[in-house]
Amino acid sequence: MAYQTSTYVGDDEFCINCTGDAVVGDEVRFERATFSGSFRNAKFAGFEMITGRIVRDSYGRDKQQHTFTLELADGGELRIKGRNLYASGTYRKQWADQSFRHQATDEKHARGDRARDARSHREMHGFI
Repeated sequence: MAYQTSTYVGDDEFCINCTGDAVVGDEVRFERATFSGSFRNAKFAGFEMITGRIVRDSYGRDKQQHTFTLELADGGELRIKGRNLYASGTYRKQWADQSFRHQATDEKHARGDRARDARSHREMHGFI
């Protein structure tokens, strides 16, 4: 099967596009590409639908790579880099009180700003 792009564009329940701006507390759904075969000769096998609630996020110290931890419906957890979470589009449910989501978004953006400032400081002083 030749590699394809995801056609998922949300649904009745997960109808808000949050690609690039998911926060802790969001209940999200996205499609992730799957592959079969060996690592060196992987073959595109299709997409799997992932649904979960974001329970943690963090920024990597050196490159500010955003990592999310999702609690899945089956009780398991999935750690995923932001670039992979957002790769094919990410959709979320509406929060019962959107003001709480705005607070979470502001806090996430402030942490990202601090991480970028710290990295810039390290680069200017030769620590990277």
